[in-house]
Amino acid sequence: MTMPHRWPTPAYVYRLDRLRTAHAGLRAVLPTPSTLYYSLKANPHPDLVRALTRLGCHAEISSRTELDNALDGGARPEDCLYTGPGKTVAEMAEAVRAGVRRFSVESIGQLDALSRVSTARSVEVSCLLRVRTDPASGSLSMSARRSQFGIRLDDLATRFERFRRRPGVVVEGLHFFPVSAAADETALIASFETSVRAAARLREATGWNPRLLDLGGGFAAPYGVPGEPPVYPNLRNRLEALLDQTFPHWRGGLPGIAFESGRYLVGPCGTLVCTVTDIKVDGAGGVVVLDAGINHLGGLSGLGKLLPLRTQPRRLPTADDTAAAHDTTAVDVVGPLCTPADVLAKDVRIPGLAVGDAVEIPNVGAYGLTASLIGFLGRDLPLEVVLDGRREVSVTALSLRRRPVGEPARHDGVHR
Repeated sequence: MTMPHRWPTPAYVYRLDRLRTAHAGLRAVLPTPSTLYYSLKANPHPDLVRALTRLGCHAEISSRTELDNALDGGARPEDCLYTGPGKTVAEMAEAVRAGVRRFSVESIGQLDALSRVSTARSVEVSCLLRVRTDPASGSLSMSARRSQFGIRLDDLATRFERFRRRPGVVVEGLHFFPVSAAADETALIASFETSVRAAARLREATGWNPRLLDLGGGFAAPYGVPGEPPVYPNLRNRLEALLDQTFPHWRGGLPGIAFESGRYLVGPCGTLVCTVTDIKVDGAGGVVVLDAGINHLGGLSGLGKLLPLRTQPRRLPTADDTAAAHDTTAVDVVGPLCTPADVLAKDVRIPGLAVGDAVEIPNVGAYGLTASLIGFLGRDLPLEVVLDGRREVSVTALSLRRRPVGEPARHDGVHR
């Protein structure tokens, strides 16, 4: 559906109806019962968090600012899972003060720190031990042989009692996340099956029965191009059969099963609307300059560090449209930054484009604005517009400002 051009550009527009459709599609292919965590790293906008919280999602967070955004979005602190390899004592203490009671632990040192935090406040917290297994092929690995993520399965099996007994911390279960954006359903199922079997092997080696297995995610979604999220028709049956075999009481909640998703849930709901500021003929093709670039969309992708950035922008029609739709000259689409890395698309065809036209880039609700080079060259950040059907839920903008040290701030100097 084409987006009406109603706001100054650039503008991210998030549609809650698409978010709810994506959530329903994912829930339908997951084992039942299971918990679904929303990973705020995909998009921390509180209105998106609020919509997903109302649908039953819990929040997976990995910073104090993400915790703020989760709470602003209505997530209950006791339902949050605090993850990440870089959690400091101060961050964990602040999370505990806010009411967070479940943490993913990446190392023995992190477990010791969490124990000190919980005993200092005379509270008991639970933790999931993050387990590192061999990664599935064909996707971004989160489980390299030498990694900041998790504890090797063999090490955990041989030293389990060291991890299990810490004052103020109950080791509740295991956390797996071997891949991100699995290449296809076969790779995704293989990843989950590897994790379930690893949990069963650890149980056999130690005699310990986990109360919760967080199997992570790996659910893919189109990025910057038209299309729908993949369908996983075999996932639920395959996983339920394996869980019945390995953990026969899982349907009664022993262990509970959890999954995580970011891009699948919010990627399809977001569109970036931009304006063409210049068009130049250059050789056999042309160059289209937009008012948004890698400072607003996937800057880490533009540097080759995150997702491949090969967007397919499309022109937004107008009411009195008389554009020459037959014009199919190949163009490169770039942003406004003073760097040759600021390229959003190469050799694409956008018929009838003229200076002043609006274009949209679809499927960028995940890893869009907050995964971009927002501080580079100091340009204003896009609006973020949240729609529920035709109703405008909010129109906001992030801003970066310099402040004196000691001035109250929302942790990292980013304000909504």
